[in-house]
Amino acid sequence: MKHIQLLLLFITTASIAQVETTSELYQQMQQMDSIVFDAGFNHCDMKALEAALSEDLEFYHDVAGTQNKAEFLKAMATNICGNPSAKITRELIPNSLQVFPLANNNNLYGAYVTGEHEFYRQEKGKEVEKTGYAKFASYYELQNETWKLKRVFSYDHRAAE
Repeated sequence: MKHIQLLLLFITTASIAQVETTSELYQQMQQMDSIVFDAGFNHCDMKALEAALSEDLEFYHDVAGTQNKAEFLKAMATNICGNPSAKITRELIPNSLQVFPLANNNNLYGAYVTGEHEFYRQEKGKEVEKTGYAKFASYYELQNETWKLKRVFSYDHRAAE
């Protein structure tokens, strides 16, 4: 019986595959990544960032700990957008974004998104310097027909090589 249960689990897990990069869901998640990281992180558009976040956001960071939505927005405003002497940016590593649909009885309710990114710092009057690397896993939820970032795991942070 155990072997049958394991086989069914494997078949079920194997059938939930990453969507194609040309799919509508992939394009939507790529857009959400852009709102969170390009608009929010790179350009400090805090209104766009806040609008993309679920009210009950949970952010888990392997170095900085956990944050809720208010704490996350405050940390972004202070640590990323509030440094007058240097600009911090993030770039998604090409071809690293993976999107997995989450459905209940064939009704899409969310997406599991993973990827890798690099971080850069540019101090005034100096060249841009790569400072770090990390991985992320995010859960986006469809709320009232709008995608919202609900859970984030940011991990494997390390200095640039």
